[in-house]
Amino acid sequence: MKTDFKFSNLLGTVYCKGNLVFTPDGNSLLSPVGNHVSVFNLTQNSSYTLAFSHRRNISRLALTPDGNLLLSVDEDGRANLTHLPRQLTLYHFSFKAPVSALALSPSGKYLAVGIGRLVEVWHVPSTPSSAPDDELDFAPFVRHRVHAGHHDVVQRLEWSSDSRFFLSSAKDLTARMWAVSSQEEFTPTTLGGHRETVIGAWFSADQEAIFTVSQDGALFQWHYAPLSDSIPREDDAGSDHAPSGWSIAQRHYFNQQNAKLLCAAYHPPSKLFVAGFSNGLFGLYELPDFNMIHTLSVSQQEIDEVAINKSGDWLALGAAKLGQLLVWEWQSESYVLKQQGHFDLMNALVYSREGNRIVTAADDGKVKVWDAQSGFCIVTFTEHSSGVTACDFAQKGNVLFTASLDGSVRAWDLIRYRNFRTFSAPTRLSFSSLAVDPTGDVICAGSHDSFYIHIWSVQTGQLLDQLAGHQGPVSSLAFASSGGILVSGSWDHTIRIWNIFDRTQSSEALHLQGDITDLAIRPDSKQIAVSTLDGQLTFWSLNEGTQSASLDGRRDVSGGRKLGDRRTATNAAGSKSFNCLSYSMDGGCIIAGGNSKYLCLYDVYSGSLVKKYTVSVNLSLQGTQEYLNSRTLTEAGPAGLLDGDGEPSVLEDSTLPGSGRGDFSSRRTRPEIRVTAVAFSPTGRAFCAASTEGLLIYSLDRALQFDPFELDVDITGASTFKALEERQYLRALTMAFRLNESFLLKRIFEAIPLTEAGRLVCELPIVYLGRLIRFVAHTSDASPYLERNLRWIESLLSTHGPFLKNHMSTFSQELRVAQKAIGAIQTDLTRTADENAYVLDYILSQPASKSEV
Repeated sequence: MKTDFKFSNLLGTVYCKGNLVFTPDGNSLLSPVGNHVSVFNLTQNSSYTLAFSHRRNISRLALTPDGNLLLSVDEDGRANLTHLPRQLTLYHFSFKAPVSALALSPSGKYLAVGIGRLVEVWHVPSTPSSAPDDELDFAPFVRHRVHAGHHDVVQRLEWSSDSRFFLSSAKDLTARMWAVSSQEEFTPTTLGGHRETVIGAWFSADQEAIFTVSQDGALFQWHYAPLSDSIPREDDAGSDHAPSGWSIAQRHYFNQQNAKLLCAAYHPPSKLFVAGFSNGLFGLYELPDFNMIHTLSVSQQEIDEVAINKSGDWLALGAAKLGQLLVWEWQSESYVLKQQGHFDLMNALVYSREGNRIVTAADDGKVKVWDAQSGFCIVTFTEHSSGVTACDFAQKGNVLFTASLDGSVRAWDLIRYRNFRTFSAPTRLSFSSLAVDPTGDVICAGSHDSFYIHIWSVQTGQLLDQLAGHQGPVSSLAFASSGGILVSGSWDHTIRIWNIFDRTQSSEALHLQGDITDLAIRPDSKQIAVSTLDGQLTFWSLNEGTQSASLDGRRDVSGGRKLGDRRTATNAAGSKSFNCLSYSMDGGCIIAGGNSKYLCLYDVYSGSLVKKYTVSVNLSLQGTQEYLNSRTLTEAGPAGLLDGDGEPSVLEDSTLPGSGRGDFSSRRTRPEIRVTAVAFSPTGRAFCAASTEGLLIYSLDRALQFDPFELDVDITGASTFKALEERQYLRALTMAFRLNESFLLKRIFEAIPLTEAGRLVCELPIVYLGRLIRFVAHTSDASPYLERNLRWIESLLSTHGPFLKNHMSTFSQELRVAQKAIGAIQTDLTRTADENAYVLDYILSQPASKSEV
C-alpha cells in the first residue's frame, strides 16, 4: 500500500477570523481558516486549501491586482508571500509586530501595512506577467516609508484609484490621508468628528469625496474646498473643517438600536456601501444619497467581515463565532454560497460506501454531509437535541445511522434527506457508540450510563434485546463484515465477541490491561485492533480469540506541550494513548490518533511505524509546541494565556470587589489540539481525520505542479512534441508520463489516434500501466470523448487483464478509480437517454425526405 499521503483539503471550517478577499475575476473567494487559507471557487462549486500553513492563526490577507501573489500575515506579524496559481511559497518575512491592517495598491507596486499606531509603505515584488522586463523587481520586501500620526491602533487602510494616496482609520476616532511619495502642496490630512472608533474610510470613484464610518453607525461624507474658502476662524475650534480644506458635507446614521457597526465595505464604481452589525444584520446602501437598497439578517451572531467583488454583484459575509461564510448576490437576492462549519468539536466521521461523501457528527448536535470532491456541505441534520457521538453507514442503500447523548439513535435517508426512523431505549440513556449489521437489518448501540448493549430492528424500530456481560460502560462497537459477529469494548478492560443471531447469545471475553478506548475490525474479518488507555495497541485473531501482536504507542503518540504544563511533552501523561483507529481497505495498515498533534500509520504485519503525520503546527492551539519559551513567562502566568485583545472594559481587573459585570460563567480559553476520529476512504486513495482545526483530508491524488518520474536530461516538452510529430506515439506518451505535467499529458493523449490504442497498450511498459489507467479514468470525468475513453479502458483491461488479476493488491486502487469512472459514464448516459426518449421516438418516426430517398 502507498503511504505517501499529503495534506489535500480542510473541511468542516470555512471561516475563523481575518478579512475576506475576492480574486480579480470575482469568481473565487479567499478565506482564512485558522492557520490555513481556503479558496472557494463560486462558479465551479468547488473548494481547496492551500498547502502552506502559518505558525499562528492568519489575521490579514492581501492579493495583488493580477491575482498572482498572495500575502498572508498571522497574529504575530509573520508573513508568507505565495504564488497563488502554483500554490508555492516564495518568501517568508516578519513585520516584527502584530499587523492590524493590510492593503495593496491598485497598481500592485506598494503595500500599506498598519502596525500599531504606525503605517508602513513597502515595495511589492513584481512578477513577469505584471511588469515589463526592464521593471522587474526581485527584492521581496523593501520598506518605502513610515507614517506616524495616529494615537491608537490602525483599523483599516484604503487606496485611491491612482495609487498616489491612501486613507487610514484608527481607534483614535480619526481618519488620515497620506501620500505615497512627497507631493507638492500636500500635507497629511486628519479627518475628525467621530465619537467612536472609525471602522473605515474610502475615496469616491472620482476622488472628489471621502466617506468615513464609525462604530456608532455614523457615516460622514467629506468634500474638498480650497484653503481660501475654508480658512478656519478662531471660534471654529472643534468644527467640522479640517486644516487642509476637507469638510463634512453630509452626515448619515444607520439607527440600529443596541447594535454596533463592526465592518463595512465600499465599491466606488457602483457606489454601493455594505455595513455589517453586531446583531447579525447587514445593510446595502447607495452613496452619496444614502438610499437603502435592502437589509437582511443572515446570522444569529455578529458579522465580523464583509467584502465586495470587482463587479459589485456579490457580497461576502463572515461570522467568526458561528463559523459562517456567505456570498450574497444582491440583485437577485439569492445566495451564491452559504456554508457553516461545526460550532463544537467533531466526535465521529464516516465515509460513504462510494467514498464521495463524508459525514461528520459533533457536540453541537448537528450531522453534516460533505462532498469529498467539492469540499462543500450538502446537507445538515439538526434533529438531535444534544451532542452526536457516533455515526455509521449501512452496507446497502443510502442510509445513515447516528447516536446521540439525547438518548436516541436515528436513521437518515440520504436520498430524500429526512429522518425516517428513531430508536430509543426503555430508560433515558446517553449513547456513545454505534454499529450497523452488514445486512442492514440490525443496529446496536452502547452507552456510558449503562453496561448493556441495545439491539434494534431497523425495519420495525422495535428493541430486540439487551446484551449483558460487561462490567463497565461500553466504549466502542463494531460488526464483522461477514455478518452476525459483534465485537464490543468496555472500560472493564475486556472486549467481548458476540454472535447476536445465536439463540444462546453467549460472548467470549478477551482481557486486556487497560480501559478500551476504541477498536476496529480488519476488512477481511480476521483480525481485531484494540487501543487501550495505557497506550498499548494490541491485535487479536477474531476466529481463534488469541492475541497475535502488540505494540507500544505511547512514545509515538505523545507530543505537544500545553502552556500551563509543568512537565515536558515526552513526560506528559494526558496524550499517551490512542482514541480512534481505522484499517486501510487492504488491511495492511492501520492509522491511529489521540489527544495529541500526531497521527500514526502502522504496518499491521511488521508492527512498525510507517509514517507520522503532524496534524497542526498552529501555536494558537494548546499542545502544538514541544518546548516552552521562558521569555514568555510573566508574574501572572504564561503570556499566551493572558487576553491582551479587546476593549478596555474586557481587560479590567475583575478580581476587585464590585468590578465584576456580565456573564460570570464566560471563560477565555485556548482550544487544545486533538484527533477525535479517523477513517480511510473506500478507494484507499485518501483518509480523513477530525481534529480541533476541522476535517483534514490527506490524499494520494493531490495534483502537484511538477512531479517528474524517472526524469532524464533529454526529456523536455519540445522533445515530447517532436516525438509526437514523428508519430512515435508510445515514446511521446512515456515521455509525457515522466514529465508528469497535466496539460502536456492531456495534449499527447488526445493527439494519439484511436486506431493506435490497441498496439500502444500492448507495447506499454508495465511501470506505466497503473498511471495510464488512473489518467484515463480521471480524464473521462471532464472529457466529452466518451467513446474514446471507453475504448482505451477496454484495451487496457483486455490486454493486461490476467496481469492485473494476478497483481490485484498492487493495482486495486487504480481499478476502483476505473470502475467508478465507468459507472459515472453509464449513469450519465442512462439519464440522458431516459430524458430524451420521447424526442428520439419523435425523430425516428418522421418520414424520410425526398433528398434522402
